[in-house]
Amino acid sequence: MHDHCRKQDDSGSDAPRIFLVGNPNVGKSAIFGLLTGRYAAVSNYPGTTVELTKGEATIQRRKFLIVDTPGVNSLVPMSEDEKVTRDILLEEKAEAVIQVADAKNIRRSLFITLQLTEMGLPLVIDLNMKDEASRMGIDIEETVLGNIFGVDVVSTVAVRKKGMTALKKAVLNPRISDYRFSYDPAIEEYISKIERLLPESNISGRSIALMILSGDRTLKNWLLSRLDEDTISRIEALRDKICGRYTEPLSYVISRQRLKEVEGIARAIFRKTPVEKKGLSGFLGDLTLHPVWGFPFLFLVLYLLYQFVGVFGAGVLVDYLERVVFGEYLNPWAEKLVAMSVPVSFLRDLLTGPYGIITMALTYAIAIILPITATFFIAFSIMEDSGYLPRLAAMLNRVFQAMGLNGKAVLPMVLGLGCDTMATLTTRILDTPKERLIVTLLLALGIPCSAQLGVILGMFGRQPVAAVLIWAGTLTLVMLFVGFLAARIIPGKRVDFILELPPLRMPRFANVFVKTVGRIEWYLKEAVPLFVLGTLILFLADKLGILPFLQEASSPVIVSVLGLPAKAAESFMIGFLRRDYGAAGLFAMQQQGLLNTEQVVVSLVTITLFIPCIANLFMIIKERGLKAAVMIAAFIFPFSILVGGILHRILLWLKIFG
Repeated sequence: MHDHCRKQDDSGSDAPRIFLVGNPNVGKSAIFGLLTGRYAAVSNYPGTTVELTKGEATIQRRKFLIVDTPGVNSLVPMSEDEKVTRDILLEEKAEAVIQVADAKNIRRSLFITLQLTEMGLPLVIDLNMKDEASRMGIDIEETVLGNIFGVDVVSTVAVRKKGMTALKKAVLNPRISDYRFSYDPAIEEYISKIERLLPESNISGRSIALMILSGDRTLKNWLLSRLDEDTISRIEALRDKICGRYTEPLSYVISRQRLKEVEGIARAIFRKTPVEKKGLSGFLGDLTLHPVWGFPFLFLVLYLLYQFVGVFGAGVLVDYLERVVFGEYLNPWAEKLVAMSVPVSFLRDLLTGPYGIITMALTYAIAIILPITATFFIAFSIMEDSGYLPRLAAMLNRVFQAMGLNGKAVLPMVLGLGCDTMATLTTRILDTPKERLIVTLLLALGIPCSAQLGVILGMFGRQPVAAVLIWAGTLTLVMLFVGFLAARIIPGKRVDFILELPPLRMPRFANVFVKTVGRIEWYLKEAVPLFVLGTLILFLADKLGILPFLQEASSPVIVSVLGLPAKAAESFMIGFLRRDYGAAGLFAMQQQGLLNTEQVVVSLVTITLFIPCIANLFMIIKERGLKAAVMIAAFIFPFSILVGGILHRILLWLKIFG
């Protein structure tokens, strides 16, 4: 849990709070970034794994704490995210609530607006993505909408920083809506009866009564902390009594009446005009989703991604930084400086030895991983800002359904080709703990980071085409098999695939730059310390003689099960710290003529599936917990050896490589 920014209103600030509320994928994070200048603190909401992003903003000399709440489809909670957003509004006083609404999907947003007005909160409605709505021929009558609810309505295009002046002005003087919507007489009667029994809170008793009538059990603890058992029993008796009057669940009746009201409001404010197909953008938008032609487009994107990240990032940039900057300048200077100023040999080794903080941890983190992740962050931000990533997820949804996942899982999987450590963090975008655990397992098992992939493809460059096809085919079958089994063994359920598909557009340099810088900043703050810690562990293991012992103990398995030379044990050991170094050790053996083609395929399949690198392992512990990390590692280690051993026997039997 990231509790480092809780206490005092969770951020160290006593400034009045402004909450950003809205459906998923409506641009809340972009609005948050423009209000706060991207300065943010991330913490878990108390008692949950749901993270909140918070930052300070100064608007006309007044300081505010801006809180970006999880995306919701209703304020009657059906998920942990929705419960957190509801609880924030219930328990913390809001100076203002900015509802960020998708102008293209106004009906979905109005369902939230209705509930926010019932809560009696000071509200500003922000119609975001106005440009995309206009391109689709959609126009929302802002003045009419503002008059209906009695609050300020502004339009923004967050990705282009348009409309922020009007939004900041409106949020300084937010209004509580005077809009009133009546349910069935029976429901209104019991709202009134329950409301009289409720305690004071930051939201209206009417909205709390409606949550109770909708069957919201998540309010029980809040009620128990404020009311006696007798009062709670009376409230529950009232709820049970009115439920008996309806043949359908009362939650369904209430939602249906809200939706009917939403439909009436939408008709009053929504205008749609026909638009012509949008030239090249429309053509490419259709192409990326085509069941046949979408895949060649995908392969083109992946090829360009590999050229930029795998060749330029992992090749040109890494080679220059590692060989020239660190190899010829920084590390030699550091070794000379440490030799002159540190008299204790143990400390000298700690800083600049084979497992030194400078010579290994920082060289690895800055010279090898940073250029790869930076180029991947750039590519990922371009795909994100262009609107291609949601299309990729939609295209691959059916493939991932076989593994108990949905199309969203493709996003961390693609990111894993840059860095599995970062990709493990992004599994937070998935909806359920089950999905997050399955994707974390698959990332650790069979997704090679681009540094390792570059070395692997370099080895296959000297082998027949059949070698790389067997490697890729084996990994694909293993991933599908493990995902299929995990979906049936790990408890939990898969949620339906619901993802907004924005139109394709030309990425904006400013957006790509800001997103890339933010992600690099995350890497430097979060990932680099993990590399330092991992190096310290290996340093101590080496000094205590544990590493040589492990290498010697593992040699029989390497030789008898995998059919590899005993020297290959060193590559598997070092691969735990640095995946690319493990593959590089095998590359050196190939160069020396110690591996034939069959051994190259077996060794590369095994090391790709091998236990995740130590940085990724620490990230798994951070995200999924120690127990899950231990179980994942305990499964992957013997499983990778098993797959490699089976492949070794099959290749010998078939005599594909002579």
